[in-house]
Amino acid sequence: MKFQLVATCLFGLEHLLGEEIDALGYERVNTIDGRVTFIGDEEAVALSNVFLRYAERVFIKLGSFRAETFTELFDGVYSLPWGDFIGKLDAFPVKGHSIKSALFSIPDCQAITKKAIVKKLSDKYGISIFPEEGVKFQVEFFILNNEATLMIDTSGTPLHKRGYRRESNAAPIRETLAAAIAKISRPREDVLLWDPMCGSGTIAIEAAMLMKNIAPGATRSFAAEKFPFIPKSVFKDAREEAREGVIKTDFRVNASDIDPACVELTRHNATLAGVSDIITSFRKNALDISAPGTRATIVTNPPYGERLGEIREVEELYKKMGRHFRSLEPWQSYIITSHKGFEALYGRRADKVRKLYNGMLPCYLYQFFKNQKK
Repeated sequence: MKFQLVATCLFGLEHLLGEEIDALGYERVNTIDGRVTFIGDEEAVALSNVFLRYAERVFIKLGSFRAETFTELFDGVYSLPWGDFIGKLDAFPVKGHSIKSALFSIPDCQAITKKAIVKKLSDKYGISIFPEEGVKFQVEFFILNNEATLMIDTSGTPLHKRGYRRESNAAPIRETLAAAIAKISRPREDVLLWDPMCGSGTIAIEAAMLMKNIAPGATRSFAAEKFPFIPKSVFKDAREEAREGVIKTDFRVNASDIDPACVELTRHNATLAGVSDIITSFRKNALDISAPGTRATIVTNPPYGERLGEIREVEELYKKMGRHFRSLEPWQSYIITSHKGFEALYGRRADKVRKLYNGMLPCYLYQFFKNQKK
């Protein structure tokens, strides 16, 4: 069975996600902010959930249509083949989003969508009351510029929740974003990657998983595993492919932090992720790091500061980081922060700046890769 599948991602990661989908061998249909649509079958549902490193969720798309009124929304939803997926005992809760559209009330859109699905399934099964005690099919609508798209979530728990980070520090970076930053930093076996403010170790762990070719979803479960039209064998085969794909590497990561609790948490999480063999975690002030004679890339997520006093402390930290990290050249640095004035504080204009999002928080990845020393 062929589907249109929709993989969602944090804004700014669409290009990386599209390349992953290409690498899996699937045909991309289109890309918009935060989502990539592609063609796949039952196997694609399993492989995309297990292997996509930058995706937040994978959906089966049932269809799209114009909807400027609730009547158009009801009729459009009713026209879709819900009975091909949802059984008469199954649960089908509805949630969604509406952006720049006439239908802006989410509760009303939820109610109309639910009503239309109930009507369609009632006509198919000849019943008016649905117990919703069986398999859960999470329905999601997305209305953008009055174009409604209806989907079924195949992931369940968001894909950024790999399973290794059962505990985290106060301000964790999302795993999918950490993986993207690690990828953008161009990790290489002959270059040490060092996160000197490692927190719970997410950047270090995602970089190590990338270099060991560990599939991010290899050890977790997905909603689609309970769908009756998805053979259980496809997820079993996908996990087997993931296990066989893990490689040995000479790549090395340093994960350090001034807080000993963060160091211990990083060690714990790295063990759960299966990358403790290539990550060295230890206590050290980020302003004291050095490794003479070593080629290295600094990749880190420093504090952002939310209150006035914290912002002042953070800005002073950025100034000190700039002085020390510049002294380590030709080391390269990749630093993500939400502070728009980072470059002035750091004391150097970035060679490249990329806007990314940590959840809904707009951030900037400042990339310093050109040697300024003469």
